[in-house]
Amino acid sequence: MKFTFSKFIKDQRTKVPPVATSDLTGRTVIVTGANSGLGFEAAKHVARMHPGKLILACRSREKGEKALAELKMETGCDTAELRLLDLADFASVKSFAIQFEKEKNRLDILLENAGVFPPPKTEFTKDGWEQSVQVNDLSPSLLALLLLPILLDTADKYGTIPRLVVVTSELHYWAKFDKKLIDSPQPFRLLAHKDYLRGKTGSQRYPETKLLNVLFARALSDRLRQKSLIVNSVSPGFCISEFRRTFSGFQSVVNWLMEKTLARSTEEGSRQLVWAAVGGADKLDDLRGAYISLATVEESSDYVISQEGRQAQTKLWEALVEELIKIEPKIREIVQNYLSAPL
Repeated sequence: MKFTFSKFIKDQRTKVPPVATSDLTGRTVIVTGANSGLGFEAAKHVARMHPGKLILACRSREKGEKALAELKMETGCDTAELRLLDLADFASVKSFAIQFEKEKNRLDILLENAGVFPPPKTEFTKDGWEQSVQVNDLSPSLLALLLLPILLDTADKYGTIPRLVVVTSELHYWAKFDKKLIDSPQPFRLLAHKDYLRGKTGSQRYPETKLLNVLFARALSDRLRQKSLIVNSVSPGFCISEFRRTFSGFQSVVNWLMEKTLARSTEEGSRQLVWAAVGGADKLDDLRGAYISLATVEESSDYVISQEGRQAQTKLWEALVEELIKIEPKIREIVQNYLSAPL
C-alpha cells in the first residue's frame, strides 16, 4: 500500500476507537519503555484488566519507580512491578531474560514499545552499534527470541494464545533498503555498526528502524512451528510525545506545528498498542504477522509486500540471527528448536 500525506492527514483526523479490553486475570504482561509516553499509557490500560503480573520494564530506576507508583495510584493494580531493562546494553537484555526465566513465570503478552529517535549526530552504544538500530531493533529482537520459549510454553500449559507486539510507525512506508546493502555479506553491520556505518542523519535512519520492526514481525511469524503465538507490529500514529526531544531548528518548528494541528494524545496512541495485544479476538489468524493501525489490520508498504521486500526480509532475518548468535549463543538453539523455514 502507498501511504500518501493525504492519507496520513485523514488517519490522524479519524476518531480513535475506544480502548480494547480483556480479562487478564492470572496472566503475565511485560511492557518495555513503560515509564513514560505510549508505554506508560498502555501499561495503565493493561493494569485495569486485572493482570496476574504486570512488569514495567524501564531503563531508569528512578523514573520507573515514579511511574509504578503513579500507575498503582491511578488504577489500583497491586500486581505491577518494576524491572530494569536498558536496550542500549545487550548485557542488560540478557540479564532481564535470564532473571525472568529463573522465576518460572508464564508470559502472555510481550509489548515491545521502548525506542529512541536518533539524534542529529550519530551516537554508538558501548556494544558498538548505532544507538537507534540497537534500541529499536537488535535488542527488542534479542529479547523476543530469548523469551520465545516461555511464550510458547505458556501457550502449551494454559491453552492460551500469547502475543508478541512490536511497536513500529507509519514511517516504515517511506523506507526501503538499497539492494547493495541487502546483498552484502553483513547487511546489519553495514547498516549500523561503528566499523562500517557511513552517512545518514537521524531523520533518515528512524524510518529504517521502523521498517526493520515490520520485517521482523513478519519474518518471525512466518517461521513459527507452533501457531499458538501471534506476532504483529503496530503503529500508534503521530502522537504528542517527548520522543522527538532531540529535534532542533526548522525540524523542531515543523514538529511543534504538527503536534498542535494533527497529533493524537499519547493515551489515544496507546490504544493501538493495547488493541494489538488483546483486540481482534474474533479474527486471530488475520493478526499473524500483521501490521496494525487504528485497530485494523492494514496492508504494509509496497516495498514490504514486493518481491524485493520479501527477499530483503529473508536476508535481513538471516543476518539478524547471525548477529544475535554472536551476542548470545543460546539464540542458535532457540531458532533450531522453535522455528523453521517459512512456507
